Amino acid sequence: MQRKFLTNLGLLLFLNLLIKPVWIFGIDLTVQRIVGVGDYGFYFVILNFSFLFNIILDLGITNFNNRNIAQHNHLLNKHFSGILVLKLLLGLTYVIIAFLVALTLGYNAAQFRLLGWLAFNQFLLSFILYLRSNISGFMMFRTDSMLSVLDRLLMILFCGVLLWGHVTASAFRIEWFVYSQTAAYSITAALAFFIVVKKARFRKLNWNWPFFLMIIKQSLPFALLVLLMTLYNRLDPVMLESLLPAFSGEQVEIFAMVNHLDPLVLGNMMAENTGNFQAGIYASGFRLLDAANMIAYLFGVLLVPIFSKMIKKKQPVEHMLKLSFTLIITLAIIVGFGLFFYSHELMDLLYNTHIEASTRVFRLLIPGFVAVSTTYIFGTLLTANGNLRQLNIIAFFGLVINLILNYLLIPRFLASGSAISSLVTQFTMAILQVAMVQRIFQFKINYRYLFTLLVFLFGVIAFNILSRLFVIEIHFLPRSCSWMGNFGLMLLASALLAIFLRLWSLGSLLKILREDR
Repeated sequence: MQRKFLTNLGLLLFLNLLIKPVWIFGIDLTVQRIVGVGDYGFYFVILNFSFLFNIILDLGITNFNNRNIAQHNHLLNKHFSGILVLKLLLGLTYVIIAFLVALTLGYNAAQFRLLGWLAFNQFLLSFILYLRSNISGFMMFRTDSMLSVLDRLLMILFCGVLLWGHVTASAFRIEWFVYSQTAAYSITAALAFFIVVKKARFRKLNWNWPFFLMIIKQSLPFALLVLLMTLYNRLDPVMLESLLPAFSGEQVEIFAMVNHLDPLVLGNMMAENTGNFQAGIYASGFRLLDAANMIAYLFGVLLVPIFSKMIKKKQPVEHMLKLSFTLIITLAIIVGFGLFFYSHELMDLLYNTHIEASTRVFRLLIPGFVAVSTTYIFGTLLTANGNLRQLNIIAFFGLVINLILNYLLIPRFLASGSAISSLVTQFTMAILQVAMVQRIFQFKINYRYLFTLLVFLFGVIAFNILSRLFVIEIHFLPRSCSWMGNFGLMLLASALLAIFLRLWSLGSLLKILREDR
């Protein structure tokens, strides 16, 4: 299993590192620059609003199915037709509830139009993830790896044509960004559906209420977990938009007249305190964390079926846990703290405006990558072991912390307050999940290993501090990118330290890769 994990992890990382940085920095970032912080913040708020109801689309079926199919492959033929009908019903329910809540919140026509497309995209994405859960449940990791990047590859092509192909007379609009996602998701869903249908020998849809109720009942613990995690991960920009006021032109003029201020200057100052604007700032800081989190997510995708099969066969999971955690935590420490120390340079490279505000948010968010990486390993083990009750209690506690902190901090610190809330929540979740795994599995605590990780952490921090004390000139780089030499040296020193401390061992990896399948 360790060999299967490493080989397929390598393929997943290669494909995702090849495609997704182009999407994030070439397309997504360009779109934000072209449409502006306000319009992108408008999209980002609606996007995260649509995420809040994702649980209705799935009710935990995907996570339940991934674990179930990995342990019982023959159930695909039996369950696929019924679950397909159930997913369609849940999609309809999702759209109705999302629109009713949006109506209650007083959404305008523009918000409803964008929500309609984003809701459809969420349905397609949920459907793709369900189909992929069947593929990974059969340990078809190479096929799953290809599908994991296909949607982004198509989005790059579609958006690239709209951005630089000179096929339109007008400037790029945020709606086109959403339409491109719809087309890419539709093609990916069709291909994944064809693969699973062939595997399941699907013939016709099966309308069976007792089966629907049985699947929902078994999936509900997974559904609750997904709901709670979605809420505490996606509420931040929604709460920014809700807790911060939006000022009309008339309000600005009246306030300016009463206080003898220039309406234009006052309007610009007040605009920066509105929910959509601050959500756009939060999105600027969140983008790199979201990209880094995708690496941790790939570990979870592989480990759910692997842990599930190992537990069913009563195989020890301690070595797999240590291997996966060591790989991700060393990478998370290097990335998280490296980007923290070079946060201003990165934001200056990525954005043209509001660099200081984006830097403050990013500097608060990026250490959370260490916590998120930890939860993708330990939380995945708890999921595969069926400890959903404990995970749900932990996630509920995280949601409460997130809500309270956002409510207290956003009015005072704006987007930075939301970033603080996110950071505290993520580390609380990581600590509680690690403690829960230790309580359930009773692993022997390896103090030498923990001390080695601590040495590595302080070593990476020291390398970052030292790397900023001198300048490395790289003549082919522009002056604005001169810091990249220092950053590269820090990465090299950190990698060598991981090898020196034997956290990364080429010999051990080669030994695992030579094992029989």
